[in-house]
Amino acid sequence: MGVDPKKVPQIKLNDGSTMPGIGMGTFGSDRFSAEQVSFAVAGAIRVGYRLFDCASCYGNEDQIGEVFKAAYAEGVVKREDLYIMSKVWNDKHREVEASCKKTIADLQADYLDVYFIHWPFPNYHAPGCDVDSRNPDSKPFSVAEFMDTYRQIEALVDKGLVRHIGISNMTIPKLKQVQNEWRIKPTVCELELHPCFQQQELFDYLRSLDIQPVGFMPLGSPQRPERDIVAEDIADMKLPEMQEIAAKYGVHPAIICLKWAVQRGQIPIPFSVFEAEYTSNLESTQTPPLTKEDMDKIATLEKNNRLVKGQVFLWPGASDWHDLWDEDGVIVDCPDAKK
Repeated sequence: MGVDPKKVPQIKLNDGSTMPGIGMGTFGSDRFSAEQVSFAVAGAIRVGYRLFDCASCYGNEDQIGEVFKAAYAEGVVKREDLYIMSKVWNDKHREVEASCKKTIADLQADYLDVYFIHWPFPNYHAPGCDVDSRNPDSKPFSVAEFMDTYRQIEALVDKGLVRHIGISNMTIPKLKQVQNEWRIKPTVCELELHPCFQQQELFDYLRSLDIQPVGFMPLGSPQRPERDIVAEDIADMKLPEMQEIAAKYGVHPAIICLKWAVQRGQIPIPFSVFEAEYTSNLESTQTPPLTKEDMDKIATLEKNNRLVKGQVFLWPGASDWHDLWDEDGVIVDCPDAKK
């Protein structure tokens, strides 16, 4: 079982390089231990995954690094065969190089293929905290603060520690404020993307900037932390339309979510600790594509169903989580936004 890595779709980036068109996330959603996640990464390498999305705040990079080290030692892969991504956490925006070097050491990676700004503001919260938690030191988005962090990553590219720069959890108004400020253009942007939250306007805007969308929660994250689930959330894979398309192909709706994502042009990074699931996720790229009728039907399922609301990042004076996402086309409370 598994897929020859050479047969996995490759996506061309704005600098001419390529990256795998599907990968594996490593956020255990507070439901799985670091050991379970790292064991799944080891299995994923064996079945053909080469793209792994990591982050320091996930609390498992050192265990995943041991998996990578063992894979190198066993001759399963070389470092250059893997596409390893990680992110600077919010409390390290002023210490980006130190944070990156720790991640590289933990992952035993020598360098990172992509280093992301995990969130576009340095609003720290403790891992696993309740959604009602607030940090009194949190602040709204600042162009100067964001660009200071970004320029630190540009310096890491200059030093060879990072190959590409990534941004994450951005909005169109925030992008418009910073897109003429960077010296090295980001190659990828991570954002929440699944059938009930397609973010078409932001998706199209990223494509217009030649920045590749990477979609997290591509299945609608049914195993996300309990604290992040509210009654209004919609289960993408349980929608009748998704069930109908899946039945037509004789597959689980998860496969339809992933096939839709790949055909649409984003890079999905599904997570599972179960071998049958992460294997079938990868194998979804090897079966015939969805029809135009299927794709058109899924396009109608947009329900603005944001699952990662980000309440813990709110600053004093912010109304609610909607203020984080600039839904009216203006950055809320930005102290240095350009007119």
